[in-house]
Order: sequence, then C-alpha cells, then structure tokens
Amino acid sequence: MAEEILDSVRSKYGAVAQSTLSSNDDGVKAVAEAFGYSAEELISIPAEANMGLSCGNPTATAHIKPGEVVVDLGSGGGLDVFLAAKMVGPKGRAIGIDMTPAMIERARANAASGGYTNVDFHQSTIDRIPLPDASVDCVISNCVLNLAPDKPAVFREIARVLKPGGRLAVSDIALKGELPEAVARSMAAYVGCIAGAIRMDDYRAGLLAAGFEHVEIVDSGADLNAYSKVENQSGCCSPAMVEGSCCSPALDTDSTSLHAELSDLLSKYDVNAAAASVKVYAIKPKDSTNTAA
Repeated sequence: MAEEILDSVRSKYGAVAQSTLSSNDDGVKAVAEAFGYSAEELISIPAEANMGLSCGNPTATAHIKPGEVVVDLGSGGGLDVFLAAKMVGPKGRAIGIDMTPAMIERARANAASGGYTNVDFHQSTIDRIPLPDASVDCVISNCVLNLAPDKPAVFREIARVLKPGGRLAVSDIALKGELPEAVARSMAAYVGCIAGAIRMDDYRAGLLAAGFEHVEIVDSGADLNAYSKVENQSGCCSPAMVEGSCCSPALDTDSTSLHAELSDLLSKYDVNAAAASVKVYAIKPKDSTNTAA
C-alpha cells in the first residue's frame, strides 16, 4: 500500500514538473500569494520554481541566518530552496530533497538558469534523507509531509539530520476533525493531500516522540480553496481536479474514474471544515543525541 501511494504521488508531481506552470501564470502566482509569498519574493527566483503547489511559506517562519545549512523536504521545482539560498548567503547551503526525477531535473535547470552556486538537489524519499547525522541547521517543508505514508519515520529522520539546537519549520495540511469515511478511505483523496493528513494533536505527539521540544502547530487560517485559482491544474488539496488536468496520477488504468471520484467527494464535503493549512515549528534539544533508528 505504501509503495502504491508513493507511485501515485510520483506520477502526479512528475506530470506537474513536466508542465509549463510557473509564476508567469496569473493563477499559479495567485495561489502562492494566497499562502504567504510576496510578489517581491516570487520575482526574485526563477518563475518555473513555482507551480502552485504550496500551502504556506516556511521560509517566513524558519528564522534562516547567513551561513546556515537548510534542507527542504519535497523541494519540487526549488521555490523554497532558492528563497533559502538567498538567506543563507554564499557561506551557507540550501539543499532540496525530492523523490520525483522530473522535479529534480526541473529544480536543477532552475538553479542553472538562476546562477545559484550554493544549492544542491538530491533524489530520495524523505524517510531516508541522504545526509549525515547532525549536519543541518534547519529543515523546512511545504505541503509534503502529509503525503508520507510513514510519518514517524520522517520525523525521526528530521531529528537525525538536525544539529542539536536545530529547528523544523514546516507548512503543511493537518486535520481539525475526523474526515468523512468516504474521503478517508479514498486513494484519490490521499493523492490530493487530504486523506494522508493527520490530526494536529497526532502531529504534535509524533514530533514529541521523535525527540523534539517547543512544538507549535498553528492553523494559518488560509482558505484551501485557493488552489482552484489554477485553471485545469490540481495543486495539493485542489477541489478542481478534473479529467485532463496536468496532474493525472496513474493509480490504475482508468484515470478518468479517479478524477471523477475525487471531484465527486470534494463537491460533497467542505475541505476547510475538516482540514487546515498549518504552520509547524519545533526544536531539537541542544543536549540531544541521535536516537533515530
């Protein structure tokens, strides 16, 4: 089941990576601005780094400093990596981790076109981060941890790579209440970032179990229906996933029925009633030793 989920996510985001979506599209730009990016931030990086997939702006809450090493889990086209690269400066490093080959290719092309010399991109799942223990000052992520089948493993990996005193700053989707059974059991809803999300209390408990302290999870109050601004494109949690969109996930041979299922589910239930865009912040204790398995 976990591998089926990962294959579905790869297919969806691979299709997005091969699309022409960028900040040059008014709808894509509007989604990013709705979730906390300024127009100045968006024009400061390659337009192709933004594909309307965000649910927040983690660099705004990460307190990134010059000279730091910052890792973005699920880095996509490099949007947050490039913003972080400007913050860490030439003596720092911004590293992107993504499991989708087409996204890595797009991000590296963006890095080349933008002339970035302090960024790296690695292809990997986020439950096996290809970095040494205690080598990172800050881990960020943007609407990706909700897609991981084994979230405790991801939390442990984040704790492993962070230096003692390092921090986690994430924008994500979490649940405010129980999803209707039809949505919770739907693979289409999982790929759409809904069914894979966990409750805020469970999110907090998972981070505490991984050894973090000062855990904060705050509802940003953003309207998840902002994704519908992108015509014929389904961003994470979009209620507008339609047949023929650029995000067709290959869960089975009948992708039409998949889109029809998700569209039907989201027409019956208000996404904002059950789920929320959240800001997550946590710190690895300064006296911490690596305990991740």
